[in-house]
Amino acid sequence: MSFRSKVVFVFLSALIAAYVFVGGWLGTLAQQTINDPGAQMRIFESVLQHIQNDYVEEPDLSKVRAGALRGLAYGLDPYSSYLTAEQVKDYLTKKNSKLVGIGAEFSQVSGYLYVISTVKGSPADKAGLKAGDVIEYIENKATRDISLYDAKQLLLGEPGTKVRLRVLRSSSKPQTIVVERGTYKIPEAESRIEEGKIGIIKVYSLEEGEAKDIRNQLQGLLRQGVEKIILDLRGVAAGTLNEAVEVANLFIKEGVIAQVIGRENRVLRMYTADPSKHLFDGKLVILIDVGTAGAAEVVASAILDRKRGEVIGEKSFGAGTEQELFTLRSGDGFLLTIAKWASASGKPFLGEDRVNSGVKPSIEVKRSDSPDIVDPEELIDQDGDEMPQTNLKSEQKPQEDLQLKKAIEILRDSK
Repeated sequence: MSFRSKVVFVFLSALIAAYVFVGGWLGTLAQQTINDPGAQMRIFESVLQHIQNDYVEEPDLSKVRAGALRGLAYGLDPYSSYLTAEQVKDYLTKKNSKLVGIGAEFSQVSGYLYVISTVKGSPADKAGLKAGDVIEYIENKATRDISLYDAKQLLLGEPGTKVRLRVLRSSSKPQTIVVERGTYKIPEAESRIEEGKIGIIKVYSLEEGEAKDIRNQLQGLLRQGVEKIILDLRGVAAGTLNEAVEVANLFIKEGVIAQVIGRENRVLRMYTADPSKHLFDGKLVILIDVGTAGAAEVVASAILDRKRGEVIGEKSFGAGTEQELFTLRSGDGFLLTIAKWASASGKPFLGEDRVNSGVKPSIEVKRSDSPDIVDPEELIDQDGDEMPQTNLKSEQKPQEDLQLKKAIEILRDSK
């Protein structure tokens, strides 16, 4: 793409994002209602007319349209995306189902690719990626210039192939790492017993089938005389809504567990507890952190809303959405967020910004190695040259688990 073509993309996308979603032109358009479709279409038509009549070269309007649609998606949320006609075909035929990734859950922060969590034992984990990392570049592609959907596609590839990432991390110099794509297995839930008849269940995922495994772990602990439970959902960002409801139902006997909210806060679906699936009614603590998102937030919020137990740790990331693909006459498409997952009280986990997203613990305990939530631009401007190509995984002395320690203390003191 030529420099001038890029100017068209940037020019139109910026105008659309700024004027359609933030407001109108200064001056005569300042008084127009932001959400008036007619007023916004007139702005769009005006910009398009200037491009047609005043741009220095004859513009390729198909490229202009694609750039405008990308800009529209960018102004919504990380999960809405414009897809080219070829991407639409791949999406519908699941062409990329045979490709593998690196084993991490992603979102966007300030337009950059953000690591919510990594899967234990995955290529991403082995390379040293962790929650809170910002990926500035995938190969030579700046993540700020592409959608979350496109970034995820770039990370996919044949097993054994490698992908180069430039990683930004708080209090560290930027580093370039190479991750080898490959298959990996999500670990099954693990359990153990602590003094005081306290059972700890460590969960790694809430994908399909995990609820059954967690139920089996819980039943095994109860057979061994456990009377109090800690459910560790730290770093759990992958999973389905149904699986989350099943897990919450193990500890909640009745009432609403979660909702799916549509346009104008309309309740599209409501999930309630099934008394026949309830298993444990004793003292309960849930552990969450910044790597907790989506399905795990369903469980944590249900425990809070039903006043079923304490939630200890740090505020979770905030995710959980549903998309629908709308195909256009040109063959390309728009992957649009049509619903959000929400707590029993109706609060969506994905808010308008980071401040209004996620689940807030009832007892806040920060981990010593928790990532700071900072603007990626500040990470780019960190002093010092880039570290040489390396593996971010390094042998460090294990830090005391303050969150787990607090949970055990609370349960030991409870009657």
